[in-house]
Amino acid sequence: MIPRNATAVFVGRCRSGAAWCSKKVGPGVVTGAADDDPSGIATYAIAGASLGYGLLWVALITAPMMIVVQEMCARIAMVGGTGLTNAMRRVMPLWLLRTLVFLVVGANTLNIAADIAGMSSAAELVTHVPSSAWAVGLGGLLIVVEIYSSYRLFASIVKWLCLSLFAYVAGAFVVGVDWLSALRHTLLPEVQLNRAWMATFVGFLGTTITPYLFFWQAALEVEEERAIGRSTVTQRRGATEAEIRASRADVTSGMLFSNAVTWFIVLTTAATLHAHHVTIVTVRDAAAALQPLAGRGAELLFALGVVGAGLLAVPVLAGSSAYALAESFRWKSGLDAKPSSARAFYSVIALGIAFGVAADLLRVDAIGMLFWSAVVNGFVAVPLLIGIALTGNHRGIMGRWRNGRSSNVWIVVTIVLMAAAAVGFVVTS
Repeated sequence: MIPRNATAVFVGRCRSGAAWCSKKVGPGVVTGAADDDPSGIATYAIAGASLGYGLLWVALITAPMMIVVQEMCARIAMVGGTGLTNAMRRVMPLWLLRTLVFLVVGANTLNIAADIAGMSSAAELVTHVPSSAWAVGLGGLLIVVEIYSSYRLFASIVKWLCLSLFAYVAGAFVVGVDWLSALRHTLLPEVQLNRAWMATFVGFLGTTITPYLFFWQAALEVEEERAIGRSTVTQRRGATEAEIRASRADVTSGMLFSNAVTWFIVLTTAATLHAHHVTIVTVRDAAAALQPLAGRGAELLFALGVVGAGLLAVPVLAGSSAYALAESFRWKSGLDAKPSSARAFYSVIALGIAFGVAADLLRVDAIGMLFWSAVVNGFVAVPLLIGIALTGNHRGIMGRWRNGRSSNVWIVVTIVLMAAAAVGFVVTS
C-alpha cells in the first residue's frame, strides 16, 4: 500500500466533500437561491436603507410559509408526474388559470428586465465597462446556456452559482451591526400603517413569496424525473416515502437558505445605509453607497453577489414563464428537449431575456418595473395559492400524499397575509 501524505489526504477529502454537496443540492436549494435575484436584492436593500432593522421579522415569518408552499408544489409534481399548471387544471377553470399564467409571465418579464439592469449596472460599477455592453453579453450568454445546454449541465452550473449569495452573509461581518437591536427587531414584529411602509412591505412579500417559484419548483421536479429515465407521465406518477422525505429536506434547506440571505441583506444595508441616512433607489446605489461606509471589499462583495444572483435567477424567471405557458397550451417543453422540437417553449425563454436586454438598452426605469412586478405578483399569488391548496388536498390527484393539517394551516395563513397586504396596499395608496 502506497502511503499518502497529508496534502493528498486533504485534497481527497475536499473532492469527496464537494461531490457530496453537489449531489445534495437539489431543485429546492436552486429555487430558494433564485428567489434572491437582483430585483429581490434591490427590494431588501431599499427596505434596510429606508426602515433600518424594522422588517427583519418578515424574513423570519416568510420562512415557514415558503417551505410549506414550495414543498406542496414539489409534492404535487412528484405525485402527479406533471407541472403545476397541468395539475391545477382539475381544480380551476381553464380561462382563470390561463389569465393567471399570462399575468405571471408579464410580471416575470418585468422582473427579468429589472434583473438584467441590476446585473449590468453592478458589473459596470466594478469593471467600468459600460452597462449596455454587460447587458448584451450577459443576456446572450444566458440565452445560449438555457437553450443549447442539457438540463444536467445547466443544473450543475446553477448549483454552484448559489455560492455567490454568501457574499451578503460575509458583508454583514464587515460592517458595524447592532446585533442586539437586530435580534429584537427579528423576534418582535413592527407594523406601521402608512403608505411608504405598506408599499415596502408589499414589495417585500411579493418578491419573497413569488409565483414564478411555484411553477419552477414543480417543473424542476419533473425535469429530475426525466433525467433518471422516467420520460412519460405514467412513469413519473407516484412517489415513494423516501423520495418525498428527500424532497422535503431539499425544499426546507433551500427556503431557509433564501430567507437567511434575505435577512442578511436587510441587516447589512440597515447597519450602513440607514444608519448614515443614505437614500437608495437601485441595486447600483446600494453597492456604491457601501464603499465609503464599509470599504471597497463590501462594495465588491455586494456587486459580485448581484451578478451571481442574476445569472442564477434570470434563467429561472424565463424558464418559469416557458413552463407555465407550455403546460397551459399543451406545448412540448423541457430543458432537455431539442430546440427544433420545442420551438414555442424556447422562444418564450429567448424573448423574455431579450426583452430584459432591450429594456436596459432603452434605459427603462428598472425600479418602476421592479415595483409593478412585485405588485402583480402580490395580487396573482393569492388565487394561485388557493389553487395550489386545492390541488394539494385533491384526493384524486394526491392520494395518500394529500396535505397534512399543519400544511393547510400554514398555507391559509400565507393566503390571508398576502391578501391583507394587497388590500392594505390599495387602501394606503
